Amino acid sequence: MCTVCGCSGDGATISDATGGHAHAHPHEHDHGHDEGHSHGHGEAHVHTHADGTTHSHGHDHGHGHDHAHPAGGTLDYGAGPARAHAPGLSQARMVEIETSILAKNDDYAARNRVRFEAGGLLALNLLSGPGAGKTTLLVETLKALAGRLPTAVIEGDQQTDNDAARIRAAGAPAVQINTGKGCHLDAHMVGHAVEKLPLPPGGVLFIENVGNLVCPAAFDLGETKRVTLISVAEGDDKPLKYPDIFEGADLVLITKADLAPHVDADMAQLEANIRRVNPRADILRVSARGEVGLSRWISWLDKARAERLDALAAARESEAQALRAAMAVGGER
Repeated sequence: MCTVCGCSGDGATISDATGGHAHAHPHEHDHGHDEGHSHGHGEAHVHTHADGTTHSHGHDHGHGHDHAHPAGGTLDYGAGPARAHAPGLSQARMVEIETSILAKNDDYAARNRVRFEAGGLLALNLLSGPGAGKTTLLVETLKALAGRLPTAVIEGDQQTDNDAARIRAAGAPAVQINTGKGCHLDAHMVGHAVEKLPLPPGGVLFIENVGNLVCPAAFDLGETKRVTLISVAEGDDKPLKYPDIFEGADLVLITKADLAPHVDADMAQLEANIRRVNPRADILRVSARGEVGLSRWISWLDKARAERLDALAAARESEAQALRAAMAVGGER
């Protein structure tokens, strides 16, 4: 898990909304994200012996034997409190590192969320493994929404701006984030990206995360809803093998549904495994081939956007009533 291994977004680059010059991801935001964004491993001690050999080791020497040995012979490195393993680090130190990293990210996510709420945006974090069809589905979705619902897109990949170019060709503004060696987007990167993106008031912001079934699950981006995609060709046991990315989803889209008969997909078993991990998530079967395959997904988007705008309007009306009441009390003095 990258909150333990320490992958960093400091080498990320971000394009502008028209595909213009990308810039390196700096350590500071000019919209209030003023803390550094590095993922540390903890300090290591390096020393040289009399024979000239040099080696290093972490300061956490008491990491012990932190994996379980169940009856079947499986080595389970996710059995400890950190649910992961890193050589030279104790479970306690790993939990400490992860807590620190995620606390910083959550602060950035909260600031993004305030910004999205102010603009009346429905922000969706799209997650999946590579090849599940996120970009293809998104391109066809944007075509279906064109002219009736304002949209914008943030694209995340380790390299290239291929996906952002496809999105722009479909008529939506898009900013590309290249994470370099980073295996996920984080709220700090997204905060920079929205500065370069014309956010549509009352519209939908799609954030297409890096293709990865593990690390993106840990990082809140400030999104309103989290959408996990899995294609019919990936196997019905994926939700059990990679539970975190399904556990946090508000919606699971089973993509490439038109291919199910050709890949011997057990759709009933796949849905059962999704519900086993996350009984509250909505599940939709979709296909990017033709509008019929997108109809239920488009209906879900319309409903989610309407609910979002209703909730924000109600909150602002409540705030307005509180202000009017305060003014009335002040006027009686």
